Amino acid sequence: MAGATAVSSEVGGLSFKDMNKNGALDPYEDWRLSADLRARDLAERLSIEQIAGLMLYSRHQSIPARADGYFAGTYKGKNFSESGAKPDDLTDQQIVFLSQDNLRHVLLTTVQSPEAAARWNNKVQALCEGLGLGIPANNSTDPRHGTVSTMEYNAGAGGQISMWPGSLGMAASFDPNIVEQFGQIAAAEYRALGIATALSPQVDIATDPRWNRVSGTFGENPKLSAAMAQAYCDGFQTSKGAQEIKNGWGYASVNAMVKHWPGGGSGEAGRDAHYGMGKFAVYPGGKFATHFIPFTKGAFKLKGKTKMASAIMPYYTISWNQDTKNKENVGNSYNSYIINDLLRKKYKYDGVACTDWSITGNKTQMDNFVGGKPHGVEHLSVAQRHYKVLMAGVDQFGGNNEAAPILEAYKMGMAEHGEWMRARMEQSAVRLLKNIFRVGLFENPYLDVENTKNTVGKPEFMTAGYEAQLKSMVLLKNKNKVLPLKTGKTVYVPKKYTPAGRNFLGAPIPEKTDYPVNMDIVKKYFNTTENPDEADFALVFINNPDTGNGYDSTDIRKGGNGYLPISLQYGEYTATDARETSIAGGDPMEKFTNRGYKGKTVKAKNITDLGMVTDTYRKMKGKPVIVSVTMDNPMVFNEFEKQADAILINFRVQDQALLDIFTGKTEPSGLLPMQMPADMSVVEKQAEDAPHDMKCHTDTEGSVYDFGFGMNWNGQIKDARTRRFKKK
Repeated sequence: MAGATAVSSEVGGLSFKDMNKNGALDPYEDWRLSADLRARDLAERLSIEQIAGLMLYSRHQSIPARADGYFAGTYKGKNFSESGAKPDDLTDQQIVFLSQDNLRHVLLTTVQSPEAAARWNNKVQALCEGLGLGIPANNSTDPRHGTVSTMEYNAGAGGQISMWPGSLGMAASFDPNIVEQFGQIAAAEYRALGIATALSPQVDIATDPRWNRVSGTFGENPKLSAAMAQAYCDGFQTSKGAQEIKNGWGYASVNAMVKHWPGGGSGEAGRDAHYGMGKFAVYPGGKFATHFIPFTKGAFKLKGKTKMASAIMPYYTISWNQDTKNKENVGNSYNSYIINDLLRKKYKYDGVACTDWSITGNKTQMDNFVGGKPHGVEHLSVAQRHYKVLMAGVDQFGGNNEAAPILEAYKMGMAEHGEWMRARMEQSAVRLLKNIFRVGLFENPYLDVENTKNTVGKPEFMTAGYEAQLKSMVLLKNKNKVLPLKTGKTVYVPKKYTPAGRNFLGAPIPEKTDYPVNMDIVKKYFNTTENPDEADFALVFINNPDTGNGYDSTDIRKGGNGYLPISLQYGEYTATDARETSIAGGDPMEKFTNRGYKGKTVKAKNITDLGMVTDTYRKMKGKPVIVSVTMDNPMVFNEFEKQADAILINFRVQDQALLDIFTGKTEPSGLLPMQMPADMSVVEKQAEDAPHDMKCHTDTEGSVYDFGFGMNWNGQIKDARTRRFKKK
């Protein structure tokens, strides 16, 4: 491989890389030995500076780097567009953290193309191979197989990577085989992109329906989530045949970093711990241990030969009052009871534990994603935070490009524990190195660009993803069997207003009014009209209500505490049934401890979605109204359900998949992975940590929108899946 700097040597007719260029075959260079033995040998050879580098996990990297914002980077001091650099060139920042800080774990977010990703990987690996002991980079990414909804499907197009339903959609299939197939295909595409670790699956049970990360989970049922976690990790991690090195690991394997230990789905009032205002997970239902099930009975008990997910990520949250040993209310990665006593000792987990991103940085605002998340340890210095994480049993620091704080933490440990601290550092190094050895990166970290182009998004992968989309949709209502629709009929599709707002990272979203579906695709199935009087039926495309993240700084300026309800209905909601005093509270940036919001009022940013349904119902004058809901969270259906003849929900699929269901090309088979509440009073009274504890909506046809409910053309589905995965 061009650019490779390791010397090749031969012993007994076999070839080996002389990674440290000392002219000898050292144990860590001997691919005949186990990953464990190689990792232990190499760890002993590493300087503390090199171990500290292994413990770093980079901030988000975009290929090429953006000019500003969270993903910014430069090329010889210039922005990409001004630099003359190639898309696959390394940024100034990447060269520094690879060369000077010894970082070897890189998080990718966006890439210009599969080809650019492959070429960038080869440049990274060539640089790393020529440094120190030749440790290759272990590149990773967050989930990247979502759909471009408006794009037309065909076997070879639709994007540059296979497109699948979101995690909640795969859960709606109630079929772990689909998830395992996804893992196998995604792993093949990841390895072709130079990615050897997946920061997934997210297996938190979504016990509070208001949480803004529900869509990334497998729903609220512990047994279903455990089965999906198991299948996901088996699919990603298992190599077979010639690709296998040993024990199921090999050149086709991708390390699965399962998240978020011990479960992040019980944030008080549904608030999320990416922000200071959401840092507390609460357990009014006494179900703390229930949240372990997807880990202990899923990700830690794989059916495949790899046996256990290779890495785990604790969540940002403070698991309020759950530390029965030390009585600490600190973020999970700082909590020795959560990591050392539960994860390591009780559940015998010896894989890599990596913090969630930026937990050691300083917090700047209560509702800012980009700032640090030192929940419960705000009073400690950055170096002290690193030390506390290491002492809790965590191995790696997500979102940290600089080794200096880890080296300071090492000095603290030497002062307190002497030479034991070196052994503690080596313990983490061994765990981290094993995950690099097991996937074959030491032997060949380089990519064939043509193979990358031929692998990522190839037709059979696209087909499998599309078929999974079809199985992920849930039919909730079909009054008078209005579905399936006949092709060639005339349809009215109302335009959708999207207000201005901000995404999860805080980037602005402009307002717009446009069709919520690709009308070119619709026209392949139906005639279209803008006059409801001419239509045979209406298709209304809406999203679940969005009332924000439960916090508004303007409320503070008005004399309040900033905290607001998170509502699952479109219309104005006043939290009359909320608890008077919050369970948890306290932050250096707040002069109060009660985060309650009883009596406060909110309404959905997308309340116009409700108007789309009610206006269309009126305009259609009794003709069928079919509602398609794109769902990220459960919602209250009683605001419009009576005005809908049919309701189909999806968890982010392509428009063509929706049309294939509506017209009967495919029969719906999905089942609800979560309960749909009867009203917001029910939501306020449920326990954030308890699954299946809500009264559910009952529609005009007598159907109850409970966990496991779904319909096909013949009515409610009752099959092997519903018998296997029950509420209790």
